[in-house]
Amino acid sequence: MSLFFITITVAYLFLIGHFAYGFDKVESFGIGDVKPKTKFSIIVPFRNEAENLPKLLQSLKTLNYPKQLFEILCVDDESNDDSLGTISSFSRLNPDFQIKVLKNTRATNSPKKDAIVSAIKVAEHEWVITTDADCIVPKHWLDAFDAFIGRHPCEFVVAPVTYHEVDSFLDRFQLLDFLSLMGATIGGFGIRRPFLCNGANLAYRKTLFDSVNGFEGNDDIASGDDIFLLEKALKSNGRNVGYLKSEHSIVLTKPQSSWKALMAQRKRWAAKTSNYDSLFGKLTGLIVLLMNASLICALAFTIIGELSPRLLFYAFIIKFGIDFLLLFKTSRFFSQERYLGSFVISSVVYPFFCVYVAFISMFTTYKWKGRSFNK
Repeated sequence: MSLFFITITVAYLFLIGHFAYGFDKVESFGIGDVKPKTKFSIIVPFRNEAENLPKLLQSLKTLNYPKQLFEILCVDDESNDDSLGTISSFSRLNPDFQIKVLKNTRATNSPKKDAIVSAIKVAEHEWVITTDADCIVPKHWLDAFDAFIGRHPCEFVVAPVTYHEVDSFLDRFQLLDFLSLMGATIGGFGIRRPFLCNGANLAYRKTLFDSVNGFEGNDDIASGDDIFLLEKALKSNGRNVGYLKSEHSIVLTKPQSSWKALMAQRKRWAAKTSNYDSLFGKLTGLIVLLMNASLICALAFTIIGELSPRLLFYAFIIKFGIDFLLLFKTSRFFSQERYLGSFVISSVVYPFFCVYVAFISMFTTYKWKGRSFNK
């Protein structure tokens, strides 16, 4: 038992240490003074987002990018609140700002994937960018993508996302968890093992989307419009996939408002992991899960006197230290170092949270946007 515990701890140290190393290997990208030329179709699927849409639309309106070089396609996924009215009101108040509203054409078990496909079919431009209705995009968002595309021969671009409106411990807990995912995302690109991305900030060519047959093959899974497409892009040509590590490209989104909502979100994320094609992605998830489960088991065995407290202490300190290293690098990039003060408590809570979510995701359905989905 002690040997297994030590092996998992070493494997975890090696894994997260590689992500921390890879994080620095991805160079920060400066947009410079470049004349914009790339045309974008911005796709925003939404369902019951009347509360969040005004902030997103306002951020899109203030983009520092020629209006003739981008279009906005908002896809309504059977909203039953005033989302459509919100967009209509915004359009009336801003008549010079064009927003196209589409109805989602359902064809699969994944409403969001259907919404993206519905928009791509009518998109006028070659480059597609997806984001979510509860997001806020930065002023130079499109400038950053345009400059990156101009300097890098790529067809699929992953970009950073983080939380804002962080107040309570629940918010800070989610932020630190999310920053760890962002750190692993960037670190994965740095060690040439990309395996994560986020659909709230993702760009790709329509020709690439068509060449890999879009979401075909995983459209029976409700989520995964981002990672499954990334896996296809990597299989097609990994050199055409890049990471835009720029402060000007950071999209902001909101943490979940309750522990119940957070559990539902994480269950949704965890439900798709067994369908990943990436062996590295599966191995990473397994090592992280085993590390957290080992800490809980070690605590139980220590309490009943079957394991040395010193071994538990050393393992926790090793995990704490390497996690903090990756989080420090990531939080510094996002200018969110001030939230690291909650890391001590979060690191104690997280193993229980991680194992619980992994367990229930294997045996239960989940709800999202008022709908129930199977795994």
